[in-house]
Amino acid sequence: MATREYTLAQREPNWVRRILIGLAITWIFVVVVLPLALVFEQAFEQGGKTYLQSVFSSDTLGAFKRTAIIAAVVVPLNTIFGLTAAWSIAKFDFPGKNLLLTLIDIPFSVSPVISGLVFVLIFGAQGLFGNWLFNHDIQVIFALPGIALATLFVTFPFVARELIPAMQAQGTEEEQAALSLGATGWQTFSKITVPNARWALLYGILLCTARAIGEFGAVSVVSGHIRGQTDTLPLHVEILYNEYNFAAAFSAATILAGFGLVSLVAKRYMEYKLRNSLAHTGAKA
Repeated sequence: MATREYTLAQREPNWVRRILIGLAITWIFVVVVLPLALVFEQAFEQGGKTYLQSVFSSDTLGAFKRTAIIAAVVVPLNTIFGLTAAWSIAKFDFPGKNLLLTLIDIPFSVSPVISGLVFVLIFGAQGLFGNWLFNHDIQVIFALPGIALATLFVTFPFVARELIPAMQAQGTEEEQAALSLGATGWQTFSKITVPNARWALLYGILLCTARAIGEFGAVSVVSGHIRGQTDTLPLHVEILYNEYNFAAAFSAATILAGFGLVSLVAKRYMEYKLRNSLAHTGAKA
């Protein structure tokens, strides 16, 4: 199929292919490369010393620490959920299976700002559980727990959505063979199911981590923008920019941009490994 598509593409006149390729490259340069280059250019505009002072300032390091804490809480929880959901959906038939798939996709269709607002309506001072939380001196909104909940909501589909097609492509033959030889359910899951889907799992974890670190909309609603307490790195960049401290804002933004570039390289490698894994599974089938 791929060879046929390539052959059809070669039938197009050379000028058509050059125009299409040129438009694609130009669009990527204007939308992706140029803005990213400007971030680094603005960050180093006042010299390396100013850049290092901005990156290693107490406010920036504090925001980075809070971002890392949120990611360290959210990513493992979403990994556990993703493994459980994907295993259930890919390997078993049960009532409500299609409903579960639909529910997993909800964060993709809901604005992050609306997601944050939902948690304010539930856990805020005037929310559903607001009085109970206040009486027990528990603060969720405008605190790290609220940020973690909002981030958890917007990121929980990533691991599951990468694992489901990979596990479905595996089929159930190997698991059934292991069970027939006396393996327990846990041994089958840990020794066969997860290793066969490891690249999809790692890819989903990478996407989940990237979104957790860079999330702005939902976190902005539930955080309250309390400097030094609830500002994550993306919010810290906004605060610095609104204060016209452009050098510090762009310096902090390079941390996010740098992580994005590293994630991009890792993403391409994992996509390559995932394609090979799925092709190998298909060849065995």
